[in-house]
Amino acid sequence: MSVQSQIIDYEQDGQTYEGFLAMPAGPPKAVIAVAHAWGGASKFEHDKAELLAKWGYAGFALDVYGKGQRGETTEACQALMQPLASDRPLLQARLAHALEVARRESGASKASAIGFCFGGLAVLDMARCGMAVDGVVSFHGLFGAPGNTEGATITAKILALHGWDDPMATPDDVLTFAREMTAAKADWQLHAYGATLHAFTNPDAQNPDFGTQYDAGADRRSHSALLDFLSELYGI
Repeated sequence: MSVQSQIIDYEQDGQTYEGFLAMPAGPPKAVIAVAHAWGGASKFEHDKAELLAKWGYAGFALDVYGKGQRGETTEACQALMQPLASDRPLLQARLAHALEVARRESGASKASAIGFCFGGLAVLDMARCGMAVDGVVSFHGLFGAPGNTEGATITAKILALHGWDDPMATPDDVLTFAREMTAAKADWQLHAYGATLHAFTNPDAQNPDFGTQYDAGADRRSHSALLDFLSELYGI
């Protein structure tokens, strides 16, 4: 299936953000927002958007840092992520606006979201806040609740794809997340991959001492789970 892609610059509160839109040959079944890892939007997320377009969806790689704000080192990535990780309402506002841009630019009436690492936390917040998404998929995401959604009911379907040995989301974190989703009456599921660390979908993740390691088996299984999840939402 042929794919058309373009950079979409958009504005919010006086700052420019850089999105990436990939469109299928025909009308998209839905637009799928792709939330980036802690380094900012990159070829990794753009490739995911294009994969979604090959599956018949519009893929929109969003940006919550700002145009040109990208991290190359651990320190730079942490400096970009931490202000939003510690101010979840600000993160949520940027996500909500990016979702509006994704809908407008794709012309799709339906939407879901997927995210990787920090982006996994981001898409879970989209569901927690009741944004207009049918479902969200977190790949090796962080599970910590934002602190401003207690008592809310989650209507979006949830899929968490998780490495069981991920030091950034421990088994205790998983149980806390499960209790949160159950209390929110969410339609949720979690797939845990044994002997698998953080960032298992990223071929460049090769630092097990830091807790990050690519795993080809978990990568393949998680993308098969994503395709099945979207097919459940939108049909084959």
